[in-house]
Amino acid sequence: MQIAFWALAILTLGAAGGVMASRNLLHAVLFLIVAFIGVAGFFVLLSAEFIALAQIVIYVGAIAVLLLFAIALTPRALRDNSETAMVGPAILLGVALAAIFLFVIHDAAWGAGAGDPGIGAADLGRALLSTWVLPFEIASVLLTMALVAAIMLVRPEAEEDADAGAAGGGGEERA
Repeated sequence: MQIAFWALAILTLGAAGGVMASRNLLHAVLFLIVAFIGVAGFFVLLSAEFIALAQIVIYVGAIAVLLLFAIALTPRALRDNSETAMVGPAILLGVALAAIFLFVIHDAAWGAGAGDPGIGAADLGRALLSTWVLPFEIASVLLTMALVAAIMLVRPEAEEDADAGAAGGGGEERA
């Protein structure tokens, strides 16, 4: 467990550093995906398999794919992660947050967990596919609609006009 924890810690922190240091937005999103998977690995180490799977499905499967779509649909000239004037304040904020985290880690009472959580991944799965199936499906339809709407909002008008002309049946039938 110790070796797995430290390996995941190095992987997750390295990937998070890659997100910050990357100048290419596509590479930054790929590093972000690795960081999300590392966090899911921490949940597995904590015996929270359902939360780990939710982390992978929601963050890797939905958020990261949405970011990749946004990057792919952004014009190439606007994609570069150029230098800004906010580097200094960002470093200062990062150092302040690190100091706060170190203080909390040092002063916290790190006791063992309370034991049995009372519900397992199998019970949660049964609940999602029986009691909560309707809200689960409504949420999936809403997320799909949001993704399609986001793509439609960023499409150039020339592509929309070409699609409308092709769908309108503007051509004549040939004998």
